[in-house]
Amino acid sequence: MKALLILTMAAALGGCASIGNVQPWEKGTLARPEMTFRDGHAFNRYDDHIYTSREASSGGAGVGGGGCGCN
Repeated sequence: MKALLILTMAAALGGCASIGNVQPWEKGTLARPEMTFRDGHAFNRYDDHIYTSREASSGGAGVGGGGCGCN
């Protein structure tokens, strides 16, 4: 059973390796708004949670700059 699982995982990962690079003329399709994960309030809450977890702070998401003159 373990060997079958390893073989299946190897086949799945090998299939992902053959996808290739995105060509410059294909990037316009990937940049469309419907291709993003920003689908509403649930994503925004999740995104804010991840940001506050990384930065160890909350709030201030709407203000740019850090006091050094940077925006």
